[in-house]
Amino acid sequence: MKNISKLCSQGHTFSSQKIIKTSILTLITFCFFHSLLYSTNKPDIKIGMSAAFTGPSKDLGLNLHLGASSYFNYINDKGGINGQKIQLISYDDGYNPEPAILNTVKLIEKDDVDLLFGYVGTPTTTRVLPLLKIYDEKDILLLFPFTGAEPQRNHPYDKFVLNLRASYAQETGGLVQNFLKIGRKKVGVFYQNDSYGRSGLEGVKKELSKHDLKITSESTYRRGQTISDSYKEQVTKLLNDNVDVIISIGSYSACAGFIRELRNEKSHIPVANVSFVGTSSLINQLSKITSPSNISYTSNLINSQVVPHFTNSRLHAVKKFKKVYNDYASYPESYSGDKNVKPELNFVAFEGFLDAALTCQLIKKANHANRESILAVIEKNIPLNIGIDQNIQFVDPKTNATDNDVASKIYYTTTKTTVNSKGTAITEIVPLTNWKKWKK
Repeated sequence: MKNISKLCSQGHTFSSQKIIKTSILTLITFCFFHSLLYSTNKPDIKIGMSAAFTGPSKDLGLNLHLGASSYFNYINDKGGINGQKIQLISYDDGYNPEPAILNTVKLIEKDDVDLLFGYVGTPTTTRVLPLLKIYDEKDILLLFPFTGAEPQRNHPYDKFVLNLRASYAQETGGLVQNFLKIGRKKVGVFYQNDSYGRSGLEGVKKELSKHDLKITSESTYRRGQTISDSYKEQVTKLLNDNVDVIISIGSYSACAGFIRELRNEKSHIPVANVSFVGTSSLINQLSKITSPSNISYTSNLINSQVVPHFTNSRLHAVKKFKKVYNDYASYPESYSGDKNVKPELNFVAFEGFLDAALTCQLIKKANHANRESILAVIEKNIPLNIGIDQNIQFVDPKTNATDNDVASKIYYTTTKTTVNSKGTAITEIVPLTNWKKWKK
């Protein structure tokens, strides 16, 4: 200020107001270019995904990608995470192990991803797990695979994977408990004959054994079968063994074919599917079946779910999901269909959205996108809020030990069919609050 006064006293016409304005403009300009330089020096966070984008299970991979990308793209539009944008690199494996292995090697070696994310399916994910050990020095972590199988939850692979969704043992165990409460003890199981189906089968056996019961009957199908195949042999076996409930552990296309055959045999016993089936895809396929006898293919269906209902607007996550999905969701680069047409909101897309939201929180808190940094955050046992009806913690409250697994809540849904003004039957997926409808 002395210098300014001296300049003025010497006849200079500088005003203090002009000098302040000039100083502010200089400061703003400096901050702008410094921010620009700083942000452009930060590399993208590269996240790799291998999932089924083609084949009979493609709805699962596509919907999970749409939900996850909607959140990642939204965050990028807001400036990224700590100034870093997220790049989601996705490859199709068709729900087959061999392509999943090759995709993983490519993601790690060629694309040099920081993290793996959202792998779809047990037969694919379990075959990839040994690679995570092989590439241990890469500090890679697999976040939130779309499977409830056990291998990634147990030694030696548990330190390489974080799970958000509940296990199949939890899902099938919950279904068995609820059926036993209403007197349905003759449990039949229809399952995919691979590691996925057997994982669910073991969950049913384990829960029944707690009540001194065994599975009444079981039948299988081969992975890759679709709704166009016949399942009459499987249905006949289960009905001949006099089951009074069927728990199904399979893909939406095969399960739809099985339910069609079951209802064509005039059987109305309840069929319960686990979350991996993709409830919306299952109902969509069943709704397209025409029956000359007016058989209802979408009634007496139950589903276990691992995320809250995507229409529950009381939840902050649901509100945000609805807001960003249409504007930000994107298909994988390899998708050959109309990328402007997106499926309606569904459980799988919502799960992908929540997976991405939790991924972003962990990276932000860790300040680095690698296994060591993220696991260090988890060990602090800080509750994470992603806007649903429970906080996310990866530490077992009983032992206070990190288990890299969330003690997830199980939700249940059923179907409700109404007829609109045009006479068209509309089937909705609604929360299941009362099981007494199926009481024996």
